[in-house]
Amino acid sequence: MLCLSPRAQSGRGAPDIPSGVSVVAAGRVFFAACILLFVASATATVLISLAMTDMGEVPMAGGWSMSTAWTPFCGGSWPAAAGAFLGMWAIMMTAMMLPSLTPVLWRLRERAAATGAARPNLFAALAGLAYLLVWVVLGLVVFAGGALLLEVALRWPPLARAVPFAAGLAVIAAGLFQSSRWKLVMLAHCSLVDVRGVGTAAALGQGLRLGRTCCTSCAGLTALLLVGGVMDLRSMTVIALAVTAERLTSAGKRVARGIGGLMLGAGVVQLGQALWQL
Repeated sequence: MLCLSPRAQSGRGAPDIPSGVSVVAAGRVFFAACILLFVASATATVLISLAMTDMGEVPMAGGWSMSTAWTPFCGGSWPAAAGAFLGMWAIMMTAMMLPSLTPVLWRLRERAAATGAARPNLFAALAGLAYLLVWVVLGLVVFAGGALLLEVALRWPPLARAVPFAAGLAVIAAGLFQSSRWKLVMLAHCSLVDVRGVGTAAALGQGLRLGRTCCTSCAGLTALLLVGGVMDLRSMTVIALAVTAERLTSAGKRVARGIGGLMLGAGVVQLGQALWQL
């Protein structure tokens, strides 16, 4: 359940500088917009995932497969394939990250209003777009890596057979990162709001900083998502819940470490299965 911050609650009915709109009314509009955006992006993500499932996968040596999201459609080009993937990635990340990002954007909006921003909602929206841009850049790197892996695995079957083994190692590495002190430091920085001005450049800079920190903090969970299937609804749901829980609960650090322990266990099991099949 979304709640106004203590500052907003104590200022119930007070004017929102400098528009004259009450903080409560502004909060209702802000959170309603975020909820609508979440519903739209989550619905689109489900539809895209179902469409990708209908398109099938590319079977590989070693008993695993890759989604056709990593390849151009028949008669299509690589730029078109990359564009389609990035669009899908941006929608998916909006749905997964918005629940934990919304309180941060609200605090950012409050700070911008208090420091004299003429349009604090626009300030928060620009920060959110810059945040998403960082994830899109990461998505481009992910697409390039996935496309390269698909091409190499198709050309060299022995290497393809080793991919499940490498995936198990990747999950173990992701679990170690998730439990590390560096992860906890990045997690603490994900909610920091540091307004350095009230203009467009300041909003974009704040969003880029938040996006960079968030991507770093989510490195382990992102790796788990890629291993589990980039458009697999179950994987996306689990990762989204994990991100939200570690950022919004009072026991966020313990939650992060607990998730890291589960990832380590899953990685060991996956590695053992891969070794058994070699």
